[in-house]
Amino acid sequence: MHIQEITDEVAERLKFEESQLQPETEALEPAATSTEQPQNGSRFKPRNTPFMFPELSPGRAMTEKKTVDEVVAELKKTPFFMTELEENDETEAFKALAYEGTPLENSSEFKEQGNECFKMRRWADAKEFYTKGILILAAEERKRKQASDPSSQQPSKVKSGEEGEEKREKISEDEIRQERAILESLYVNRAACHLELKNYRSCWLDGSAALRLNPKNIKAYYRSARAFLAVDRIAEADDACSRGLALDESNNPLKTVARDIIKRAGELAALQKREAERLAKEKRREMLIKAALKAREIRTRTTAQPPEMEDAGVKLAPDPDDPASHLCFPTVLLYPVHLESDFIKAFNETDSLADHLGYVFPLPWDREGAYTLAGVECYMETVSGGLIKLGKKVPLLKVLSGGRVEVVDEVVRIFVLPKPQAAGWVEEFKMKKAAEKGS
Repeated sequence: MHIQEITDEVAERLKFEESQLQPETEALEPAATSTEQPQNGSRFKPRNTPFMFPELSPGRAMTEKKTVDEVVAELKKTPFFMTELEENDETEAFKALAYEGTPLENSSEFKEQGNECFKMRRWADAKEFYTKGILILAAEERKRKQASDPSSQQPSKVKSGEEGEEKREKISEDEIRQERAILESLYVNRAACHLELKNYRSCWLDGSAALRLNPKNIKAYYRSARAFLAVDRIAEADDACSRGLALDESNNPLKTVARDIIKRAGELAALQKREAERLAKEKRREMLIKAALKAREIRTRTTAQPPEMEDAGVKLAPDPDDPASHLCFPTVLLYPVHLESDFIKAFNETDSLADHLGYVFPLPWDREGAYTLAGVECYMETVSGGLIKLGKKVPLLKVLSGGRVEVVDEVVRIFVLPKPQAAGWVEEFKMKKAAEKGS
């Protein structure tokens, strides 16, 4: 087991890296919170808001010249009856009613709880708290955007009361800036959680959201660069890192990421080079095999569904890169009388059937001893659908060359039959082929 020594330099670099993963913890003033604590220990207290009943019940609505589909569609627009939760102002405002305090106070509280979880390395829990804060403030941002663009406003179905509306009207520009600062840090903190949880796409999306609020957020650039680098998106990682260094060229964590990007880019370039060389070698070998087959006048054919043979195939041996090497063919020995078979991975073109049958026989399932070198006859199917009888001492090349037979899906198929049953099987084979041609 290799134990790597952590030098002072490495320890210092790790310290910088860790600092970039820490959540934003700066406090915003004023951020007053309620001193009243509920009995369940939560720092939030449910708001005592009266429930607003719909004007008509579903049954009454159906009688008011509305179809069932129209009633269901109308109900789904109300948060109580939603079957698919959509991100919109109504649902987020409805959620916010469960807590007392302003959006700034509630989101700040969620941020603090997320930070506590983050410190304890509870990344998933921290992410959930940050998400709750983001939902509250993102809804406020959309409200302000709609207020500034009257054409995009939609009637609200969640009523918070005249007091709540008056309170939101009096929000100051300073409080808006504070909300956006909290929202920015929530995005950047959640990005850190995603990075730890290896949710890399979510990490750089949160980084982008933070940068839309503040294009100078160094941590957003750092975490986005780390996420892109983790999935080998080198160009995006380099862009994020470069933009961050343009703002702070002395930032050590970003400089470390830059070195990692350069290193990984070199590794990927080397891998791509080796892969290109491998593909080029495979293509050259395929061309050599095609040239060898053509020179020997060996016919080949590929079907729509070739068999799975792993690495077996027509090859040149002993040197696949030497055009003077011999062709070797995967070969199947078929025993149709007993419905059995044997597979020979490399049948050299200079080999004869006797060379291989000598070690294949005796067959483990041949209890009668019908399969012997002298007691069998061997056949191959011709291109025209007939049969050709093979001499056991004839080289395979002599049988394959000339175009009388063909190699289908890179496999040579040879029928092996005991002599007493060979004639009957040959007649049956001819009858089947004639019937196929007739149909």
